Amino acid sequence: MLTPIWSSPTLLPKIDPMNRHSRKVSPERLFGMPMTPSRRTVLAAGGLLASGAVWSTTRSTASASSTSSAAPSAASAASPTDGWTKTAFTYAMQKPWNLDLSDRYGNSGGVHRMWVYDTDEPLSQGSSTDPRTEMRWKQEYTSGRHMWDADVYLPAGTNGATFVQILRVIHPDGTPATDFMLNVYNANGGTVRAFDRTVLKTGAYDTWFNVKLEHNASAGSVKVYFDDELALTTEDRGPATRHFKNGVYHHGTGRAEARFRNVTYWTR
Repeated sequence: MLTPIWSSPTLLPKIDPMNRHSRKVSPERLFGMPMTPSRRTVLAAGGLLASGAVWSTTRSTASASSTSSAAPSAASAASPTDGWTKTAFTYAMQKPWNLDLSDRYGNSGGVHRMWVYDTDEPLSQGSSTDPRTEMRWKQEYTSGRHMWDADVYLPAGTNGATFVQILRVIHPDGTPATDFMLNVYNANGGTVRAFDRTVLKTGAYDTWFNVKLEHNASAGSVKVYFDDELALTTEDRGPATRHFKNGVYHHGTGRAEARFRNVTYWTR
């Protein structure tokens, strides 16, 4: 596996906090509903302050088999990655413009740890977007089948943060900036929602669980798996150029953190 090589960011003068305006907006609505323009529909022009390249790490996706040899067809379930190809990916780190990467990111033992505060600066000076510390994947696509796969850990108290998304980096005017987001909220031991709506998982705090986000860009469909169990099938927002992002993009309150291991990219 290739080890990310970080470049040193160039820090800009800090904005006068008295001149800042609120970055708090409601997350986009699910299923293609009309949206009120918000900070998250604005794509920052810069801010790719560090970059890296990795080969996806090897991880087992096979289901456990029964010890009975009499009924092998019922002994195991198909994995969501059956028939897919593990693919190399590259990424750039995004973080508050006035901080060092080490102030909001750590990598130890193969675990990517990212955190941010609701009072942090945005990606670039003068940007109207929310604070974030994220891995911005460089693999952009308009068609085909693509899957983001990782084990995720969400510390208790993280509220209103997006931890993985499909961003529409180039999209027609009047269409949303994201195809899909998974957000976590401080309810029921950690509630994971599709955008700010459909509840997909509770009890998500302080435990590792696997997330697979599958996008069939040719067919316009998105699927979410938790621990290899299908949790949601929905539609994307129409033709666009996309890429994955993971980390914390914070629309909520206080401190937000997410951790990732076994990050893998699959294509088909």
